[in-house]
Amino acid sequence: MKLIVGLGNPGSQYERTRHNAGFWLVDRLARAAGTSLHNEPRYHGLAARTTIAGETCWLLEPQTFMNLSGKAVAALANFYKIGPADVIVAHDELDLPPGTVKMKLGGGFAGHNGLRDITAQLGTRDFWRLRLGIGHPGDKAQVHSYVLNAPRAEEQDLIDESITRCLAVIDWIARGEYEAAMLRLHTKPR
Repeated sequence: MKLIVGLGNPGSQYERTRHNAGFWLVDRLARAAGTSLHNEPRYHGLAARTTIAGETCWLLEPQTFMNLSGKAVAALANFYKIGPADVIVAHDELDLPPGTVKMKLGGGFAGHNGLRDITAQLGTRDFWRLRLGIGHPGDKAQVHSYVLNAPRAEEQDLIDESITRCLAVIDWIARGEYEAAMLRLHTKPR
């Protein structure tokens, strides 16, 4: 069983902000899987159990706000005994330009408090990350307002394209074929 988590902030005021790129991915994945997310108070988020490529997967959007994302991830993962190596977290990534997506196992936080809290709650950094590039404002002092604002139209198009590329490899991810998924995601389209 896999747990695919999209990070973001709940509420209509945050819906179109860069920080919600993970939510955008999980929303599109749920639609593609023919399911919808429902409020699951015991998991502190919106969740759905579905089947992808013949594998049982949970989809989760924590509703705890970004800085407490680990509370929701740990609640669902612990209940279903999903190990960290079967947790995939989709999140916005300042260090990648819009349209770029990278997948990796483990790593640091790079100032991302959602990842920091998930690490604290799971007790390890060894979970998978789908890093959706949103770009950087160029000044560290502007990061907070940058992630909490909507991307420009051309940036949104690029982010949407990167999510489409993630959905193209989601069957491999669901089957645990992470190397194949990474190769496809990291290879520049011709």
